[in-house]
Amino acid sequence: MASIQNKPYRNRALDNKVKLIWLALYYGFARWLPESYSPLGKLLRSRQIRYIICKNIFLKCGKNVNIERGSNFGSGFEIEIGDNSGIGINCTCASNLKIGSNVLMGPQCFFLAFNHNFMDKSISIKEQGYSEKMVTTIGDDVWIGREALFTPGRTIADGTVIAARTCVCKDFPAYSVIGGNPSRLIKTRI
Repeated sequence: MASIQNKPYRNRALDNKVKLIWLALYYGFARWLPESYSPLGKLLRSRQIRYIICKNIFLKCGKNVNIERGSNFGSGFEIEIGDNSGIGINCTCASNLKIGSNVLMGPQCFFLAFNHNFMDKSISIKEQGYSEKMVTTIGDDVWIGREALFTPGRTIADGTVIAARTCVCKDFPAYSVIGGNPSRLIKTRI
């Protein structure tokens, strides 16, 4: 009976070791392959190689997913990404990001998972540690422009368009077009 109870634990431990091998393969090799749409990237099949590797790392990885050159997603073990979506060139993602289907992401986007604590004035900010890790969720059919920054725990509703260099620090309704620093509603797509 004890061996039956321990078996799932052993499988989970083995799965984590295998995922670590895939992770080393991504960061040591596949991350540095050329961009997917460059002539050399097409020749080397960079997109397909990164897809196969990330499919073995991420918690969920849909069909036709494009992880671009230089993307950093920490361990990636909790990342979920839907069909026809991607992570842009040189993007930095929290390891627990959730991305819906048909999401376009420009280069150099940055997703934060937590912040520094700072409310106790009797202790230096450096010594106060971090807030709890928060999940950023991106809905379906979203377009994220170049160099967008996301504060922790944002929920990006379906159909949202985010302008380049936007600091997304609050949530907006579905089909919003947002931009600026701090982010604000520019117009609605409805």
